[in-house]
Amino acid sequence: MPAALPTLSRTAVTAALLLSLTACTQDSSSSSTTSQRTTADSAPAAPERTTASLAPTTPSGRTAVNIRLMINGTPVDATLNDAAAARDFADQLPLDLTLTDFHQTEKIADLPRRLSTSGAPEGATPRAGDLAYYAPWGNLAVFYRDFPYSDGLIILGHIPESATEQLAAADEVPVTIENAT
Repeated sequence: MPAALPTLSRTAVTAALLLSLTACTQDSSSSSTTSQRTTADSAPAAPERTTASLAPTTPSGRTAVNIRLMINGTPVDATLNDAAAARDFADQLPLDLTLTDFHQTEKIADLPRRLSTSGAPEGATPRAGDLAYYAPWGNLAVFYRDFPYSDGLIILGHIPESATEQLAAADEVPVTIENAT
């Protein structure tokens, strides 16, 4: 995921949004996949956004999982969606991680083990505040800036966008993630 100039990044995000509007009428099974994240210079075949559920229950009737991140000692409440990967992530909690910067867009950390990708979409378009799992590398990603569609990215949940400022401020950020219940 190369760093992009702010103007190029905004242009790429705008292009991805326009493509997603036209992709609504396309069959998603015709989209191509790659094993690397899509760069800001290339547009995906069908950039569909996977969103985190912020509701107390999910469409399947299961309860979403509330978690808490301690970012530099500051508590940040978040909600995981009901995807298999999100449930698998919740099973690993509590976690103490050091998030490191990745191309001035997200903070990443390796997880103790890979997450289930059962039923996951082929990729996602992350937004600031998204908690995500990048399956090809097996790592957690917390986005503090929007980014174009990436193959292999699974949205796990969301933190308030206001909390992303803390992530952008330093190259490394210690974080503890635990169940909020």
